[in-house]
Amino acid sequence: MLKTQTSTASFTDTKPHYKVLDGLRGVAAITVVCFHIFEAFATSHVDQRINHGYLAVDFFFILSGFVIGYAYDDRLRATSVKDFIKRRIIRLHPMVIMGAVIGAILFYFQVCSVWDVSKVTVTTLFIATLLNALLIPAIPGQEIRGLGEMFPLNGPSWSLFFEYIGNILYVLFIRKFSTKVLAWLVFLAGCGLATFAIVGPYGDICAGFSLTKVEFTAGFFRLLFSFSAGLFLSRIFKPTNIKGAFWICSLAIVVLLAIPRIGGAEQLWMNGLYDTACCVVIFPVLVYLGASGKSTDKYTAQLCKFLGDISYPLYTVHYPFIYLYYAWVKNNKLTFQESLPGAAGVVIGSMILAYICLKFYDIPLRKYLTNRFLKSKRG
Repeated sequence: MLKTQTSTASFTDTKPHYKVLDGLRGVAAITVVCFHIFEAFATSHVDQRINHGYLAVDFFFILSGFVIGYAYDDRLRATSVKDFIKRRIIRLHPMVIMGAVIGAILFYFQVCSVWDVSKVTVTTLFIATLLNALLIPAIPGQEIRGLGEMFPLNGPSWSLFFEYIGNILYVLFIRKFSTKVLAWLVFLAGCGLATFAIVGPYGDICAGFSLTKVEFTAGFFRLLFSFSAGLFLSRIFKPTNIKGAFWICSLAIVVLLAIPRIGGAEQLWMNGLYDTACCVVIFPVLVYLGASGKSTDKYTAQLCKFLGDISYPLYTVHYPFIYLYYAWVKNNKLTFQESLPGAAGVVIGSMILAYICLKFYDIPLRKYLTNRFLKSKRG
């Protein structure tokens, strides 16, 4: 079982992280960027390439539950709820703010026939930026891009909104559940998720970005099942030694997220069943394998650390450039082949920007906030 010194991804925690899981988070984050690239060429969920990239969010949720359960279940017996909330805000919120600011800076460069940003006033943009930075969702019909997003400057912030909900539910309620009660919660939430996926309106769980009833319900079930399943797994986890776990699990993640739509537009339940199988069965197995992973060379360890370090910044900064890329493709009626240099630029540029934000903004700010609000109270 490979654990290492505390990574830059979460230096406020006193327990070491599982390096392979950090690496898998990075692989999933890069796959999400590629998934979003292909949104510019899709007419619906049915013909989207890297079709199941949205499931990376569910993988992130189960990873988050597993890591939080591992790091905090015993610590919270001696640590206050207030201290836990401080730690999570310090860990998550600096990059939430950065994503909102980047989204605001690029907003007026994203003119497109699909959305009209030219009529948005600077005052309205400022208010939208403040709301996004505070992770306060926009009401459908009142957001500035017109797509119904909770966070129109940086769409993926919706999952961070639910991440906060998961953290609050954990520290106030779920951590107090016995393992048996937690298992029942996982089962019931899994039934809700499966019902939405298989008999719901979409035939998938690519939902949660809006405050509408259907979207919010889907987002809540995605969070509640996967986050709780990760917590449950952390309690019952008994590691084995899995050699090559990073490479095995990375390949599995990429393949699972890239699988084409199953059942087409006629048999929606088939794709819903696939989504359910990934979330309920396969992802927990991958987390188990990753947490049991044993690295045999320093290069894999270094790669896992790098991917883990940039995974969260990459997720939070890339989408404003997806808006920009989308507008460029639509305005110029480009094929994917014609836009390939731009697509590569978005992927590589986002990774570089994520690393820059990590080194020169996220780490220094979190160190300052940790010293200011946490370390002074430690014994």
